[in-house]
Amino acid sequence: MGIEIERKFLVTGTGWRSAPGERLVQGYLSRDPARTVRVRIAGKAAFLTIKGTTQGATRAEFEFPLPLADAEALLAMCPGPCIDKIRRRVAHAGATWEVDEFLGDNAGLVVAEIELPAEDAPFERPDWLGEEVTHDPRYFNAQLARHPFGQWGAAPL
Repeated sequence: MGIEIERKFLVTGTGWRSAPGERLVQGYLSRDPARTVRVRIAGKAAFLTIKGTTQGATRAEFEFPLPLADAEALLAMCPGPCIDKIRRRVAHAGATWEVDEFLGDNAGLVVAEIELPAEDAPFERPDWLGEEVTHDPRYFNAQLARHPFGQWGAAPL
C-alpha cells in the first residue's frame, strides 16, 4: 500500500525562489476526507491520485499516470475551481522540499512540504520556513479548491 508521510509549513522568506518551477493544475473529483480523488497536470505529464484519511501526518496515497487528454477531460468534470500553482523542488540539508506558490484565487499563499520516512523523523528547517500547518485542514489543497485563500477574510471557514 502507498503511504505518504508529509509535514507542511507556511513560507516566510525568499531563499527558495531561485529553484526552477513547474506549473501544476489540479482538480478534485472527490473531496471526501476519507477518499480524496485528484487529477493533476504537471507540464506534459498527468496523474490520478487517490488519498485516504489523514492520521497525524500520514495517509494512504495511490498515484497513477494518465494520458494528458484524459486528464484534461477529467479536470473539466471537477466541481469548483482548480488549484493552480508553481512548484519548486528545493534541496536543503539532504532533504527535498516542495514549495508551492499558489496562483489565482489562492494567490499570496506559499506552502512548503517535506515527505518523511516517519512522522518523527528529524530534519533541518530552512531559514525561509515559517509556522507548521500540517494539522490545519484549511491548507489541504482539496480545501483550498473549495474555499480559496483569497476568500478567507471574506467569509468564515
